[in-house]
Amino acid sequence: MRGSLQSYRQVSVNSQITEASPHKITQMLFAGALERIAQSRYAIENNDIAAKGLCIGKAIDIVEGLRSCLVMDDDDLGQNLDALYDFVINGLIQANLSSDTKMLNDVSDVLRTLKEGWDEIPEEMHHITAHAS
Repeated sequence: MRGSLQSYRQVSVNSQITEASPHKITQMLFAGALERIAQSRYAIENNDIAAKGLCIGKAIDIVEGLRSCLVMDDDDLGQNLDALYDFVINGLIQANLSSDTKMLNDVSDVLRTLKEGWDEIPEEMHHITAHAS
């Protein structure tokens, strides 16, 4: 039964991604990273070392994906976001090494703030990209 549920969730996520705008995909990535961090916290609290490492690794992969999409031009926005993503990634690594739930809370706060900012972008602005003239 659990395998069927996992398969259903995967199909659901895949169809959401194929139909989603870049803006929506970014929202989904933030949500996914926050979910993996919450799962990591649960794993630490239950002394499940394997699950902790797996979930933190997935969170790092998601944040690295977000980071790889940054546009570094003359303004400070890309550089500031890069520094925040660097803080999050290093925090996740530290949390993994020391099973530090406080650090997980700190990086969750940063990601939640970024997600909330992203969520506040008006819908009519969702189509704008760095490549638009």
